[in-house]
Amino acid sequence: MIIPWQELAPETLNRLIESFVLREGTDYGDDEVALADKVQQVLLQLKQGQVLIVYSQIDETVDLLTQQQYRQLAASLDAMEPQY
Repeated sequence: MIIPWQELAPETLNRLIESFVLREGTDYGDDEVALADKVQQVLLQLKQGQVLIVYSQIDETVDLLTQQQYRQLAASLDAMEPQY
């Protein structure tokens, strides 16, 4: 289930993005990028619709996925549906 970022309280949204950024372990090369800058980058991607907040009812977890990751996930779940 996609959760619109606008429906989250600003503090909750910020904490969710921080958690995502801290676990990603992205390599930014020789330049250090401050946590606040990384959070702002992800927030911008959310606002532009490039990244989605996705709640898994099965796992009861929330994650951030790119549009492509979400489409791949949806396709794999559709493939698992029983065909009658």
